[in-house]
Amino acid sequence: MEAIQIAIDGPAGAGKSTIAKRIAKELNFIYIDTGAMYRALTYQVLQSGISLQQEEKIVQLAKETDIMFENGNIYLNKKIVNKEVRSNNVSLYVSHIAQIPIVRELLVEMQKRIAANNNVVMDGRDIGTNVLPGATLKVFLTASVQERARRRYEELERNGTLVNLDDIAEQIQLRDKMDAERSCSPLVKADDAITIDTTGLSIENVCKSIMNLLNLKAPLVNNN
Repeated sequence: MEAIQIAIDGPAGAGKSTIAKRIAKELNFIYIDTGAMYRALTYQVLQSGISLQQEEKIVQLAKETDIMFENGNIYLNKKIVNKEVRSNNVSLYVSHIAQIPIVRELLVEMQKRIAANNNVVMDGRDIGTNVLPGATLKVFLTASVQERARRRYEELERNGTLVNLDDIAEQIQLRDKMDAERSCSPLVKADDAITIDTTGLSIENVCKSIMNLLNLKAPLVNNN
């Protein structure tokens, strides 16, 4: 039976990771958080002291860095870095790392290999357009800047990071601009993706909508 691929795209803070994790768990699929992969590499770059302008060194570091997922954790060189990759410092610089073409090629190839023979839920910004263009179901999640900033603020606050809500909103707007305007695999909704605006919606309602869409695309999945 052909592998089922669910691609979930959208801007920062739209709820992609939270929703994708829930869907993957419910279906017993592999969850691939592509954004966390770029965050892990960004964290590694920052830890190494390499300048963001030293692209050749960043590419070499990417080739030497091991990133994997297991039991809901992200491992960077065999060390769990769940909290570290969500730091505000990583958020400030991840778009700079993600727009380096060779870095994207390396990580995208890794993502495609994982999805080739497995049922997966993958979220990011170019999954439906670039990584999994033939995905069984493509969803584009979005939300207002204010809603996304609030979610990010609460996430950082739970992790003990003191931030300003207005600063977070400004960072999100800048991130949106960089993601949409980058030359390599920009944030673009796939033509056959279905948009879900998560503003004001509960996680349960969004997941239910996606499961209903999947049932229309692959009705046998939920019965396995």
